Amino acid sequence: MTMTRTPSRFRAFAGAASATLLLALTACGGGADTTEGQYGNASGEYPMTVEHFRGSAEIPEQPLRIAALDPSYIDATMLLGAELVAYTEYRPGKNPFPEYLGDITELTDEAVNVGTIAEPDLEKIVEAEPDLIISADVRQGEMYDQLNKIAPTIFSESTGPTWKENVVLLGEALGKKDEAEAKVAAYEARAAAVGAEILEKAPDTTYSFLRFVGEDTLRLYSSNSFIGEIMADTGIPRPEGQPDTDESILVELSQENLLDGDATFIMESMWAPEGEEGDAARAQQEKFHSNPLWDELTGEIVQVDDSIFASSVSIQGADAVVTELAEHFGVDPQLEG
Repeated sequence: MTMTRTPSRFRAFAGAASATLLLALTACGGGADTTEGQYGNASGEYPMTVEHFRGSAEIPEQPLRIAALDPSYIDATMLLGAELVAYTEYRPGKNPFPEYLGDITELTDEAVNVGTIAEPDLEKIVEAEPDLIISADVRQGEMYDQLNKIAPTIFSESTGPTWKENVVLLGEALGKKDEAEAKVAAYEARAAAVGAEILEKAPDTTYSFLRFVGEDTLRLYSSNSFIGEIMADTGIPRPEGQPDTDESILVELSQENLLDGDATFIMESMWAPEGEEGDAARAQQEKFHSNPLWDELTGEIVQVDDSIFASSVSIQGADAVVTELAEHFGVDPQLEG
């Protein structure tokens, strides 16, 4: 996984899978009360009640078989050394276990694909016999009550803006809150150390993250995004006065305001799956690259791995970004061992 300069400058509560249970699940809709405020239970003892976005979950004993219904929770499950037995994917054919997770064979030996994020298969989830299900309301909010009949289910509100808090939420349910907090803190310390070295070497460094996804406008990712939080953790700033928002993960750039994406260090990525969506993203990139304003961008433009920099939304993904930044700027990556 390396940054590439463009040529010009750029993771047993459920019983048997019975027809009766499946009928009950299908008949049951969403509608649990939302819990406001801080989630969690810090005791680490079982039985445990974990407060989460959709209310509270009663967990009778330490979960050992996890169903992660969002890819970011696959990563969190792996981070905390728990066994994954069921997972979803964005779309069929996508590798659910990216290279940056390393060798996770022992934790995924029994893992089964239970469908896409949008349409997880309840029968397959039952058959996997998880003792904990974790996901986000933004993903399968309407299925919460159904999932909670299979196994204790905890939901965060989202996956992106709360990616660090989500690791701690899962850690609480697993009886590993301290470990989860330590993992987050270790990442943050490393990011800060690498960022300090970069800024010592190149004190005027600012960043932008531009992403092509096949839309009419180019995405300039905000401080509220995954990459925005990583860069804030490094201490590397956005350019003064650059468009930003705390209400969304991105600001849309038209062809006419392309220069609003300028910085001394510009990360460029493209979401390009096979098929029409990928073709649209490539066509959009070509269109923006042919804009005369593209050549007026003054910063170094570097192509980066979209699956890491934009989509990973995990501690491991963030660590991979920090490693890439260290390599690019030629500073100590601050790796242990």
